[in-house]
Order: sequence, then C-alpha cells, then structure tokens
Amino acid sequence: MKRKLQALFSSLLAFSGPVAAQKKNDPPVTSHWSFQPVAAKHRHSGVDAYLDEALAEKNLRPLDHGGRRTLIRRLFLVMLGLPPSPEEVERFINDGSPKAWEELVDRVLASPHYGERMARHWLDLTRFAESNGFETNRERPSAWRFRDYVIESFNQDKPYDQFIKEHLAGDALGADIGTGFLVAGPYDIVKSPDPNLTLMQRQDELADMINTTGTAFLGMTIGCARCHDHKFDPISQQDYYSMQAVFAGVKFGERPVTKQVTPDSEKELAALHKSLITARNELEKLKAIAANKEGDIPQRRPPVNARMNTEAFEATPAKFVRFTIRRTNSSEPCLDELAVFARGGENVALAKSGAIATSSGNLQGYPIHQLAHLNDGKTGNNSSWISNQPGKGWVQIEFAKVSPVERIEWSRDRDGRFVDRIAVDYLIELSVDGDHWDLAASSEDRSPFDEKGDPNAFLTKLGEHEANQARKLIARIENTQSRIAELQNGVKAWVANFSKPGATHRLHRGDPMAKREEVPPDALKVIGSLDLAMDTPEQARRLALADWIAREENPLTARVAVNRLWQFVFGIGIVDTPSDFGTNGTLPTHPGLLDWLASDFMAHGWSMKHTLRLLLNSEAFQRSSQTNSSAARIDATSRYLWRFPPRRLEAEAIRDGMLAAAGTLDLKMGGPGFHLFEVDRENVVHYHPKEETGPAEWRRMIYLFKIRQEQDAVFGAFDCPDGNQVVPTRNRSTTPLQALNLFNSRFTMQQAEKLAERLKGTQSPVASAFELLYNRPATVEELADSETFIGQHGLVSFCRAMLNTSEFLFIF
Repeated sequence: MKRKLQALFSSLLAFSGPVAAQKKNDPPVTSHWSFQPVAAKHRHSGVDAYLDEALAEKNLRPLDHGGRRTLIRRLFLVMLGLPPSPEEVERFINDGSPKAWEELVDRVLASPHYGERMARHWLDLTRFAESNGFETNRERPSAWRFRDYVIESFNQDKPYDQFIKEHLAGDALGADIGTGFLVAGPYDIVKSPDPNLTLMQRQDELADMINTTGTAFLGMTIGCARCHDHKFDPISQQDYYSMQAVFAGVKFGERPVTKQVTPDSEKELAALHKSLITARNELEKLKAIAANKEGDIPQRRPPVNARMNTEAFEATPAKFVRFTIRRTNSSEPCLDELAVFARGGENVALAKSGAIATSSGNLQGYPIHQLAHLNDGKTGNNSSWISNQPGKGWVQIEFAKVSPVERIEWSRDRDGRFVDRIAVDYLIELSVDGDHWDLAASSEDRSPFDEKGDPNAFLTKLGEHEANQARKLIARIENTQSRIAELQNGVKAWVANFSKPGATHRLHRGDPMAKREEVPPDALKVIGSLDLAMDTPEQARRLALADWIAREENPLTARVAVNRLWQFVFGIGIVDTPSDFGTNGTLPTHPGLLDWLASDFMAHGWSMKHTLRLLLNSEAFQRSSQTNSSAARIDATSRYLWRFPPRRLEAEAIRDGMLAAAGTLDLKMGGPGFHLFEVDRENVVHYHPKEETGPAEWRRMIYLFKIRQEQDAVFGAFDCPDGNQVVPTRNRSTTPLQALNLFNSRFTMQQAEKLAERLKGTQSPVASAFELLYNRPATVEELADSETFIGQHGLVSFCRAMLNTSEFLFIF
C-alpha cells in the first residue's frame, strides 16, 4: 500500500509540474502543462471537432439548435449586453440566406456596443475604478479616458499583442492612455511620517502592478513570491523582485497626455480670455438684475466659490501681488492657481515667465500641495498650494517686471471636485516696491458665502428669456475655461507617471527594511530572461517586459487570452481558473482545443474578433439550452457543451436591458461618466446614493463613474466588483436583497412606468411587451393571463413583474 501511495504521489507531481532539481543560477525546469510550448501540430481543426470528440468520450449527445429567436437574443446579450429590437429579430427570422447566421455574427461584432461589452469584462481584470480608495477615496476625474481607450481598442480589433504592449509601455508607442492600466488600482494618498510604513505603502503599490500584470496577461499568481519562493509554481522570490525592478519607476497620478497647441495658440488663448471676460461681465449683469428683483443691493458681487473667482479693477502698475486669507469655510486655505493679468491678457504671475512665489508657510508631506503649484499654470486640487495655518495664511508673487495689472483670477479647485478650504474673507493688494501696498480687491463687497447655496439659484429670479441667456452664458464660460485649460495644460488623464528608478533589492520575507542582494529588471526565468542590465533605462524595462509577454514563444499569453474569450462567450473557461494557470489552478477540460485556439489566434494576427467568430459560429454556441436529465447526471454544469449553458446576466446588462425595454436608454458613447452618488468633497470624500435619477443617468452602465468601495444602491447587489481587486470571474449569487432591489427600487418603478407609457402607444400592449422583453410572441395562454393581470393590477404592475422574470434576466 505504501508503494502504491508513493507511486500515486509521484504521478501527481509529474503532471502538476514540480520544479526540477537544478544548479543555483540555472533557470527552473517544470513539466506543468501551461509552461510547455503551445502545440504546433493538432489532431483537429475547428472548435466542434474537439468538442464532439470529448462528448463521445463522455457518452454525451449534443442537443439540437436553439431556434432563431433564441439564438439572436443569445448573441446580442452575450456580445453586446443588450437585447435585439423586435425589428432586428424579424429581419433575422426572415433572412433565408444560408449565411444568415454568419452575417448576423459579423454585424454584431461590427457594432460599437461590442467594444462596450468587452470593455466591461476587461475592466474587471484591471481593477479599474475612478476613485483612489482608502479612507480619503478622492475621485479621478480623468480616469474615464482609459475606459474609452479600452472600448475603442476592442472596436478597432486592435491586435492583442499590441494591446498588451500599450498597457505596459504605451508612452513609448504613441498610446499614453494605455498606461492607465498600471495605475488603475487603489492608491493611498495619505503618507505616513514613519519611513517604514511609507516604504511598505510603496511595496504594496508595486505589488498591485506586478499581481495585475501577472494574472491578466500570464494567468500567474506572481504575487505569491513576494515574501518567499512560490510554494507551488516555478516562480522564485528573485523573479518577483526582478519584475518589481521593471515597474520601479512607475508612479500614480494625473498628467497631460497630449497638447492641443496650434501655431496660433497664443492668439487663441488671448481671444478666449477676452471672450471669457465678456461672458462673465454679461452674466454679472444678469445676476444684478436677479438681485434687484429680490430686493438686494445690485452692486454687491456674488459670493466666492471653489471653481473661479475674478477680481477686475482699473489697470494698476505693480510688481508684486499679495493675497491674504483671513478666514476659510474649513481647514487650511487652498489655492490651485493665482493668475494675474496685465493689460493685453498676459498672465504675468506664471513661474515660467520669471515670477517668484513666497508664502506665510506651506503644508508639508503632500507632493500635490506645493507652493510651486500656485503659479505653474496647472489647475485642480492635484496641483495646488495649502497653507500650514488653520483658516489663514498669505501668498505673494513677484513679477519679472512692473506691469499694468487689471484682473486677477483665483480658485480653490477649478475641476470642481472640492469645496472645502475656500478663502471666504480675504484681501488682495498690489505693490511696486514690495514695501508700500494698495488694496486692489477684497471679500467686503461680495455677498456672504453660502456653503450649501446653489451658485445658479439666481436663475429662478429671472424671466424665461433672461434665464435662457444666463444658461447659455454659464455653458459658454465652462466650455471656454475647459478649452483654456487644454491649451495651457494639455488633455489630462489618470495614467502612469515615470521617474528614474533606483536600485531594487530582494527583500527578506518582503520586509522593505531587510534588503538583500540587488536584482536586475527581469521576468519569469522559467519562460526566459529579459537579459537587461542593472542600469537599463526605465522605459526600456517596460518595453522589454511587454515584448516578452507578447511574443509567440511565451506559452502562457495566447492560452490565457483565448481562454478568457471562451469564458466571455460560454460563461466559464476551458480552464475555469482563468487567472491561475499554475499548479493551484484547474486543468483544462479540452487541452487540445485550448492549444489549437491559441495557435490559430496568433496565426491570425492576435485578432480577438477572429477567435470570437470561431466560437460564435460553432455548433456549440447555437445549441439549445434545454436540460436533459441523463446528460445532466454526467455533466451537470455543461462544461462539455452538450447544451448551451444558461446563466444570469450581469448587473450592467440587467440595468441596460431595462432601460432599452423602457425606451429610455441613452446610447451616447464615451466621455466623462454619469454619477449615481451625491458627493461631499472634503479631505475625506463622502458618497451618498442619489434618491432620484433621470435621463442624465440613463446611459449604459459601463459609463457609470465607478467609485471604489461603493456600490450602486440597486445593482451593486448583483455581484459588481468594488474596484479594490482584480475580478477574473464574477460570482452569480442569489440573495433576498437582489429580489427586493429589482422589485421595489425607485429605478424599477420608474422604468416600469416608462415601459407602460411605451406600450400604451402600441396596438396590443401585452404582445408588444413579450416582443420587447423576450424577443418572442406571447402564447395564447400568456396573452389571456396577462390581460387578466392588467385588469386587476394595472399595466405598470404588469411591466414591473415582466422586468423581474427569469426569461428577461437570463441568457438561454
């Protein structure tokens, strides 16, 4: 018995692939299946040939086709996350061409909504969210550019190997925004005064980049080697820290990625500033009219605000400006930019023009809050100055020369994200010599600051014509400010920032205070080395790693990629641990098929649409989803695809489908996302679910401004990722809260009412409801039962019930 157990244990080790004995500096050797080269020769050619062979071995008989109505609905929900319209269904049913299905697949893959659907899967893998997480959880207002980049990449069918390279080294390839992948995860902006904790924070940041790169592209849990050699896979601790050396120069933050500069940019800026002044003056006149109607003193200026405050006066010669803050609405005062304009529109306060800033004192320990940001031409909280004194402080700027100053602009946060630390009691003085000062402006002639006040409340005091004029002026001012910011700062995006990396050491037990030998930038030696020197430049390190991952000789990359595509289509991968192809992962159900798909994928230019066509045109995808008791006893989860495995839709597809059925879905693509939270923007940002939503929130859920650690009040219960970790496979839980949310939420009630309004305009509301929600005609019995229900409970209740049915919520 003992010998039998030893033999069994040895055979298991041989299959799972232990690291063979080796000399210290030799690369590890393993027999584990995923590290072996992708097979060059294949038994079959085609998805169904491999599946049929496995079905025969299991004595399973595949089901017949699912029928055209079922298939078009399945295709649209799987690949677009949206149901087909009744017109699209009829078009397909009446298409007698033998290539009707293939042409439908091509049309669906050509839809721009394909990219939105695929991006949702991919963003789960990249731990994408639009706030930092941790206790402050501040927003990232430009992170949406990475989301749009991913959508566009899928729609363009960007070769997957190029996609990988742009994620890791897009700054070297003309695709800066792709590097948003590296910094898409959580980021703690609060740094500890304890150097040990600060070093550990940095180690955690780098671990996030290594782990996400390893799981997303290689299906390897590289992070398990942070403190010691991997216990199961041939990944040493030195491998881990060599990969850390690749990312050692990567930092989190927002930065300009493109400059919108033209040969006439200076003229354009001058014209924009002139237009801005004119628009503001016209708006001030309308505010005065509103104040007059309310009985206020017309001459009093509006209260200060976080985004923009303008002080205009007669041109005054000056070489110095001093801004003294006597009181704020909370905490230490903050200014993101102090701009001083001379006659002609030149900002003479810019550091690049030779101006020098000084202050009463500066908050320490925050790189984003520095005195240098006061006049660097960049705006927003991430480029601002904060005083070191609660509620007060002063700043002073000395210009390069005496200039005729006539306008000053200042703000706390021109991005509009924060409304704390605003100077509400202040003086602005000018001087020629720095000794004798004259008052230029102050808060004395402004209306009192109202923290909760609506800056546009004055609109209600105006007539319809004047109010419309004011709204146009407000929009014009915002657009002009945005264009000025683009010209001065470039288009900003939350992407990777880079600096020269220092030496990287292996850390004993992962302790940053326990440095051991220095390591060069490298990859997993079991697959091959990057052969880089210790002092290789930062960008070259990431390019080398990207090329190493994306080369055809890498046995993991293509296998992991096609397995994910299989998972997206059939609900579960050939390897059902899609981000762990190591010893702790599961074995492939169809290893030959996986290698054939990987080979074919690379042979066709790493085209994801090509591989998806193979899967969608297969007999397996077109099978019925009906159950069969004898087959279910052999393969209850349909891993061998004797039938199409049904599954519930994800949260995003449920919400999008409800909006589509109700006729309220806004299909606008791209740009900043919509919010489902009210935001209190203080040092620690607080989020409160909106009680009411309207057309502004009725876009596809891929465009939801994703707050880390917070979930949508209704659909968050449907297993949405919270953005803190990568999610290779979503859970499909069934909880009472899901049923309660879907049946009783204001959103459901609202969309049920909209759907009822839509149905009232049809010849037969019940028949139309079945076509819209189920993409099929109602049976005679269903028609009768529905009419009886509507007679007793009303059309809105009928719509509410239909939106909660399994046939609407599942892919069959």
